[in-house]
Amino acid sequence: MSENIKLTTKAHFSWIDITKPSVKDLEELSTKYQIHPLAVKDCMEPDHLPKFERLDNFDFIIVRVHTSELVQGAETTQELTNKIAVFYNDQLLVTVHRKEFPYLDELKDSYVCTDRCNSSREVVSKIIRFAIHSYEKPAMTLSRDIDKIESEIFLKTIHPTLLEDFYFLKRHASLCKMLLFQIQEVLVRHSSTPSDTGLLQDTRDLHMKLITLFDQAQEDVNNLSNIYLSLSAQKTNDVMKLLTVFSAFFMPLTFIVGIYGMNFEIMPELKMRYGYYICLLVMGLTALVIFIWFRRKKLI
Repeated sequence: MSENIKLTTKAHFSWIDITKPSVKDLEELSTKYQIHPLAVKDCMEPDHLPKFERLDNFDFIIVRVHTSELVQGAETTQELTNKIAVFYNDQLLVTVHRKEFPYLDELKDSYVCTDRCNSSREVVSKIIRFAIHSYEKPAMTLSRDIDKIESEIFLKTIHPTLLEDFYFLKRHASLCKMLLFQIQEVLVRHSSTPSDTGLLQDTRDLHMKLITLFDQAQEDVNNLSNIYLSLSAQKTNDVMKLLTVFSAFFMPLTFIVGIYGMNFEIMPELKMRYGYYICLLVMGLTALVIFIWFRRKKLI
């Protein structure tokens, strides 16, 4: 669906917004406005990464907007984000996207029948900011999830799927950080106008803040993973320690029982009147000596 946005007479450019384009729509776009076919082909690739490209008669950018309805277990670029492709020069602005974005509708409404629209580059600056700003809420959610898992680990309320949660959190943080690094090229090469210089500077500050947040989240997940594995190893060591203590008690007792369980005919102790009680006493003293030794070594 193609929509030609009617701007005020103050705006010296046209805005064409194309939602859910077909191959035919994009071919017509390429032919009508002499846009390079390879650039139009990039619009059709659902998992294309953010980029900036200067064509013969247009500047071409792709930005990826983080999806607000995050699917549990999402781990790919296409599952986490949606793409907006923008072709623009001083006379024309073309936006191409498959998903409908309420922000773009608000942007259209704010510029239709108003005098707020100065240039196509100003609109592009707002779209870039929108794309980067969409990562702020996921960054905050990611931080809260990490804090929650940290509390679970140290309060000993660990659930069996914790390692799987670590994987998805780490994957989410690293993917968002990678996409933000890709958008950095768009921020650097996009030419601003005097009216949106402050907006772009604010966007760059937000961009650096979000990269820092995702980088910190990734580091926190790595640290929590190491702590979780260390606690799991410690728990295993505690179990092994307990089993070792039991083995130390029962090995000498089993040895004594094994000796007197042999079926040799001539065993002097078998004929002793109090042999049974002496054997029990020796076994008891052996266990007591082992217990005292463990206590002195602070092993139990």
